[in-house]
Amino acid sequence: MHEHPLQRFFKSLRERPVFAWERYQMRDVLVIDHPLCQAVFSRQGAQLLHFQPTGQKPWLWCAAKWPHVGAIRGGVPVCWPWFGRHPSENAWPSHGWARLLDWKLLDSSTDDDGVRLHWQLQLCDWTVDLHAHLGERMDLRLSTEHQDSLPCQLSQALHAYWRIGDVSEIALSGLDGAQGYDQLSRQVCQQEGELRVDGGCQRVFQHDGELQLKDHAWQRELCIDTGDDADTVVWHPGSRPLLGVSWNEVLEFVCVEAASGGTDSLSLAPGERAHLSLQARVGA
Repeated sequence: MHEHPLQRFFKSLRERPVFAWERYQMRDVLVIDHPLCQAVFSRQGAQLLHFQPTGQKPWLWCAAKWPHVGAIRGGVPVCWPWFGRHPSENAWPSHGWARLLDWKLLDSSTDDDGVRLHWQLQLCDWTVDLHAHLGERMDLRLSTEHQDSLPCQLSQALHAYWRIGDVSEIALSGLDGAQGYDQLSRQVCQQEGELRVDGGCQRVFQHDGELQLKDHAWQRELCIDTGDDADTVVWHPGSRPLLGVSWNEVLEFVCVEAASGGTDSLSLAPGERAHLSLQARVGA
C-alpha cells in the first residue's frame, strides 16, 4: 500500500492552524487540520485532493506525480461546464475549464462538526459555486447560475477517485436492478447483484439513493450518495495505462461519480440554476 502523497503535510508534531496555504508540485494547496478530519484542496480547480476522518484510512486517491501544467488526477475534480469531450469543439479540453483554472476561496469556517468552505469561479456569463462540509462525513455541493440572455447547454460531474486497498477486492452494492449504459461495449445494461470493476469499467447508471463501496482489503464500507437528480458513473481503466500513473497506483482507486447532462446536456434558461451533490459516510 502506498501512502497518500499529501499525508506528508500532517507528519509534523508541531501544532498546525486549521487552515494553512502551502506550495506543492507548483500548485497552491490549502491544508486543513481539524480534530475531526484532515484534508487538502488545490486552488486550481477547487479540487479536494485528500480527505481523511480522524482514526481512518484516506477516503480519496491522488496521483503521486502531477503534470507541470494541466489537470491533477485524483481527489474530486470538478468537471464543468462540460463532462467528457466537448460536443462540438474537439480542441477544447476534456471535462471543461473548471479543473484547469484557479478558483476564489470566498469563505472558510470551522466548528465542532468540521470545516466549511465556499469556492467560486466566474467564467464569461457563468458563476459556479462549490460548497464543502468536511468532518466525520464528506459533503460537496456544486451550484451553477447561468446569467446570459439566451439558453445554453451544461453538463457536469464531481469525478471522485475513491482510495481502496486493491481494486480486485472491492464490490459495489446498491445498484441491483439499475438501468445504465456500458460505454466500453456501447450497449444498454442492467446491473444484477454487486458490481465488480476488476478488468475495467465505464458505466453510467440512472440511480437514486446510496450505494455501498465494500473494500474487503481494508475491511471498510463507504456509503456514497450521488443525489436524486444525477447519474452515477462507475469507472476504472483496468489494464489500460494512464499517463503519469504507475500500475501499482491504478490498483488503489475506483471512481464513483455524480454526473448530470452527460448524455443529453442540460439546457439552462437565463438566471436558472443547476445543482449537483456528492456525499459519503462510513457504513455501519
